Amino acid sequence: MTSFARRAGAAAIAVGLVATVAGCSGSDSGGGAGDSASGGDTEASIILITPTPIGSNNFLQLAAEGAEQAGEEYNASVDVYESEDPASIQQNLDAAIREQPDVIVGVSFSVLDQFTEAAANYPDQQFLLIDTTPEEPADNLTSAAFKEYEATYLTGVEAGLLTETNSVGVVASLDTPFLHRWIDPFFEGAKSVNEGVTTAVQYVGGDNPFGDQARAKAQALILGQSGADYIQAAASGGNIGAFEAAAEGGFKAFGVDTNQCEDSPGNVVDNAIKRVDVALLNSVGDILDGKTGGTTAYGLAEGGVGLTGLEEGVEDSQCLIADFPDVIEQVKAVRDQIVSGELEVQDPLTAG
Repeated sequence: MTSFARRAGAAAIAVGLVATVAGCSGSDSGGGAGDSASGGDTEASIILITPTPIGSNNFLQLAAEGAEQAGEEYNASVDVYESEDPASIQQNLDAAIREQPDVIVGVSFSVLDQFTEAAANYPDQQFLLIDTTPEEPADNLTSAAFKEYEATYLTGVEAGLLTETNSVGVVASLDTPFLHRWIDPFFEGAKSVNEGVTTAVQYVGGDNPFGDQARAKAQALILGQSGADYIQAAASGGNIGAFEAAAEGGFKAFGVDTNQCEDSPGNVVDNAIKRVDVALLNSVGDILDGKTGGTTAYGLAEGGVGLTGLEEGVEDSQCLIADFPDVIEQVKAVRDQIVSGELEVQDPLTAG
């Protein structure tokens, strides 16, 4: 069974911790960051590079779990290199290239530029990007993207059905086209079932827009004080601050990527799930099978996005939506319309 071990190798000393996943067994060793702990009994090798330390980041934890699943599924050794900053991303990528694994995986748009350049410079190395897509990818660069906007449309439907103040909002890290995938569809979903609902958005900004819990909390409180009783939290690591604001301000929030109801019981309604682990597992399998290059988009139909409230075991999820089975049934109907193509949710990135 795959297990994790951490050690400080050459690259780790320069850029932070290196987590190692072995395809069959884990062990500590004193070699370089690219050394495998597989003992040579695996058939393939995978290196996953994160843009920041995994820590409590649910999104990156899910990516690491997907890497572990890939190691078990494909009998592969898996090394996870955790970066500290943009400079260490490049250092970790250079170290990974020297190891010449079957696949080098990068997570999020934070690694996009480095991976795009590396793929062009090393055409014999296979690269995989998760949750980001280059404009003109090389043939050896495969991408897995997500239709986040389909899931956030559904959380918007929930908010539109549940709101008592007819006011909903979003706390987002930055005002960028990509992050509008968590904003515009949420508002559209709410308005689709409640024409009279008003909407507002606040941005975290600052020096740490994706991890500043204090600023995310402050922006959420502004929305709550203006009358919003349901707020989509799209502030990445800052979401915990938004949940704290919900507890203090008497409103409710929605999480993203993983089940964040467990992080703040009683304050989180549901989550716009992004199955990073599924995309990573499937994409690595395609690459190992020789199906390389191009982009696969994972939406509701592909099982790449969804809601905690639509999954089995919602009654044990600690999500407030479990108390509203009638709303869940209505959301299921909307989901089925999207999956069948009867209803198309507009991608803010491609909206004219």
